[in-house]
Amino acid sequence: MKPDLRPLPGRTLPAELRRENVVRLGEALTGGVRGPEFEALVHRIDTGPLHKGNEVAIFFDGDKAFASVAKAIEAATREILLETYILKDDAVGYTLIEWLARAVARGVQVRLLADAFGSGRASRSFWRQLEQTGIQARLFHPLWVHLRDHLIRDHRKIIVVDGRVSFTGGMNVGNEYGSSRHAKGGLWRDTHARIEGSTAWELALVFKEGWMRSGGDSFPIHPFEPHRDDGVKTLVLDSRPGRGDAETAAVLAAIIGASRRYLWITNSYFAPRRNAIKLLGGAARRGVDVRLLLPGISDVPIVRHAGHGCFAELLGSGVRIFEYQPAILHAKTLVADDYISLVGSSNLDFRSFHFNAECNVVMLDEETARRMAEAFECDLAQSVEIGIHQWKNRPLLHQLGDSFAQCLSPLL
Repeated sequence: MKPDLRPLPGRTLPAELRRENVVRLGEALTGGVRGPEFEALVHRIDTGPLHKGNEVAIFFDGDKAFASVAKAIEAATREILLETYILKDDAVGYTLIEWLARAVARGVQVRLLADAFGSGRASRSFWRQLEQTGIQARLFHPLWVHLRDHLIRDHRKIIVVDGRVSFTGGMNVGNEYGSSRHAKGGLWRDTHARIEGSTAWELALVFKEGWMRSGGDSFPIHPFEPHRDDGVKTLVLDSRPGRGDAETAAVLAAIIGASRRYLWITNSYFAPRRNAIKLLGGAARRGVDVRLLLPGISDVPIVRHAGHGCFAELLGSGVRIFEYQPAILHAKTLVADDYISLVGSSNLDFRSFHFNAECNVVMLDEETARRMAEAFECDLAQSVEIGIHQWKNRPLLHQLGDSFAQCLSPLL
């Protein structure tokens, strides 16, 4: 495989493959999400490779995810690439820097990319300590340099070790994601994936795009060919303004259209546009068990209320909606028909599809889907279902607040 990111910048997605049309192609597939027809459809949309032979581990617990990251970093011999939206100068942040510093001392090249806005609260002393270790660090779109592009943020969460082991998902670097000893108010509920195989090669390309956009030096990414055909198949859905956003939306629409039995979605900041509401409602009306697991409490309450503005229409279409109660829900996942899973950074809101650089991985594998479905059902047991009659009778002030927040959703 050549080291080229797909889809190419500026590509115009053919009309039949746009999200409002591709859902019908998914509905027409004889095998649904299973089989070569679906794989061919998503490849036509994204044009990126379908990676074979991957080994995948899914983490629903921050401590376990960070322990796996530590093990990979300790085994690194050549290169570590790390990209995150939020890097905090707390216990988890300093621990990560210690792991990376030890790798640098062994001769490993370490490149770290953090979003300037998301990581803006980290102290100057933290950044000085980081640089003194020999870690090469860049900030994505510092506000004082990229005033014109200050709305464009790097929301990706990627780690690639030696071009073969990678991590991605919803977890940033902070106590609330990965340290039960230090998190104030409890750990956030999130999902992350460890993927070993050629998927890591493509995630390195995704990292390089943001790194060079941030003024980092160019570095080689060697072609990678998988050595096995078994294991988990994956498709990387990465996007940034001007590349990949339409393709990501279209692949999600194809999954919605091709789902036959169930489509279960977990999302932390849910403020969808009209097309997404119609697609989800259409799937429910044709008999698919469509469930949305959303936050019952949120660190950004206005976004939660913006999502509330579309609940009545979704519930009226037969979509079931649940709100998670024990902690802040930060996961962005999908599982359908015991075969398709998605783990990533994209929220179902305007910002993710128009202003953010994002990264998601679609996985085609029964065992991975089984684990994702089990986790979803476990989360449902700790959630409250929203009933349509209850929702229509909520207080008038709540209704007005939801409508106002929904109007603001493109700005959130």
